[in-house]
Amino acid sequence: MAPRKTATVSSRKTAAKPAAKASNGGPVADFDRNEELKAYREMLLIRRFEEKAGQLYGMGFIGGFCHLYIGQEAVVVGMQMAQKDGDQVITAYRDHGHMLATGMEARGVMAELTGRRSGYSHGKGGSMHMFSKEKHFYGGHGIVGAQVSLGTGLAFANRYRGNDNVSIAYFGDGAANQGQVYESFNMAALWKLPIVYIVENNRYAMGTSTARATAQSNYSLRGSGFGIPGIQVDGMDVRAVKAAADEALEHCRSGKGPIILEMLTYRYRGHSMSDPAKYRSKDEVQKMRSEHDPIEQVKARLVEKGWASEDDLKAIDKDVRDIVADSADFAQADPEPDASELYTDILL
Repeated sequence: MAPRKTATVSSRKTAAKPAAKASNGGPVADFDRNEELKAYREMLLIRRFEEKAGQLYGMGFIGGFCHLYIGQEAVVVGMQMAQKDGDQVITAYRDHGHMLATGMEARGVMAELTGRRSGYSHGKGGSMHMFSKEKHFYGGHGIVGAQVSLGTGLAFANRYRGNDNVSIAYFGDGAANQGQVYESFNMAALWKLPIVYIVENNRYAMGTSTARATAQSNYSLRGSGFGIPGIQVDGMDVRAVKAAADEALEHCRSGKGPIILEMLTYRYRGHSMSDPAKYRSKDEVQKMRSEHDPIEQVKARLVEKGWASEDDLKAIDKDVRDIVADSADFAQADPEPDASELYTDILL
């Protein structure tokens, strides 16, 4: 992982004992047993859900595009652990993990993936376009970089209304090169909007390495021209994400404007289900899995500290698998939308 860049934000109090560090030297949150177990369960739910979605896609139950979040689970789970009710989340098309982390039901998400009427967009949005006003989740967007402008609009609404909610806008390293991203940075900095811009740097924009596609691969510095501070975060360590999230959210709520978090993460699968990912070696993927897997890190800490036994963790895995299996069964049995739904929820 690349070294962490110092952000121009207020530092937090340090503990008396030497603090643990992330693999890139950044701080990590001091999780208690319940927090470790929560992180483990939430990340495992996303992992198992995505694995099942991949299976259903291969069986023909899911059509269109399908982008899996396997490997990146610590980013959204760590962020969500720091957020409060009312904070909004908006992201791109690799969005199933974000939905589950915000508390959206596995049944509803899977039903949408299979185009069924009980899906969150009533079977008309599919993998890339789901919403939940109740969970403050605003998509799921298929246009690269579009969600950054929309997320900035959510932050403007918070500022206009005078609440202390923060908009969390996720986008990838490829989208970071889009023009509307910088227009959004300018507006957010000018009006000191409460927004956390999260660059999920998984190293590849579709099939192109960031080393070949960008002149400034340290995405935490992308807002420097606008006076927006940034932090590079070990996005494979949920504790590092939580620590950075606490700092970023406090920065926004205190009226200091936007901040950028670059999450150094990695996706194990291809860009989408149709991508064989031949642009990288199997050894590269296996090295990341064996040395930095976000779920295995939490599992190892739980066992090492005596907070959970192998049997305890197997029981959690079984419970999660049951939830996912139930969602798949439900999604395959749920009826498709009626033909009349073609004309509902449409702006003419």
